[in-house]
Amino acid sequence: MAKKRVFICDDDKGITDMLEMVLELEDVDTFTETDSVHAYDRLLQFKPDILIVDLWMPIVTGDQLIKRIRANQELKNLYIICISASRDGLQVADEAGADQFMAKPFDVEEFLNMIEQAIGSAA
Repeated sequence: MAKKRVFICDDDKGITDMLEMVLELEDVDTFTETDSVHAYDRLLQFKPDILIVDLWMPIVTGDQLIKRIRANQELKNLYIICISASRDGLQVADEAGADQFMAKPFDVEEFLNMIEQAIGSAA
């Protein structure tokens, strides 16, 4: 079976690096983007199975990106995990169309469980 492709979009390089390191424990290929302006084009280019996206990023916010993905025939079935330190993040993520939400800071174990669930759903 081909490796699942996970795309991480967060404007905090520390977060993308940490998530990429954690995901090395899973059998997945990871791609990262810290500039949300480029995220949509890179999604079209890489066609990942799972997107991990931060809600609050400058210029293009995570919820704007999710809405744009859900409106695209090619990407609409992408499994999306939204991460955020925002108090109303869960509601914003749900309204945008995310599959899962995880509040920052999060537990690595909890994150890995969510990824395994996403890998199963993205099959």
